[in-house]
Amino acid sequence: QVQLVESGGGLVQPGGSLRLSCAASGSIFSINAMGWYRQVPEKQRELVAAISKDGSTNYADSVKGRFTISRDNAKNTVYLQMNSLKPEDTAVYYCNTVLKLGSGWLPVPRDYWGQGTQVTVSS
Repeated sequence: QVQLVESGGGLVQPGGSLRLSCAASGSIFSINAMGWYRQVPEKQRELVAAISKDGSTNYADSVKGRFTISRDNAKNTVYLQMNSLKPEDTAVYYCNTVLKLGSGWLPVPRDYWGQGTQVTVSS
């Protein structure tokens, strides 16, 4: 059974930091690149950060230099360290799979989504 459990969100002031965690079932974590997606109401979910099984990473331009994705393969967990947060980072954040093809990264999530974790950046 696929499980994705996100945590770590909250309310933070602009310029602040948060660290998100996602515990994934071993069945998908061990064979896939993983990524963090975010969604705001009435907009499509977007992929903001991804990490391959061997640790190579990719970021959306909007978060490059501020967010860092990492993974602990022993714990089947992926993290997102978010620094210098901006109001436009406000969203519900989800983790899911990503497809890495050569140097390309494609948002190819499984049909199952966790509950997500709300991040609100506001003064």
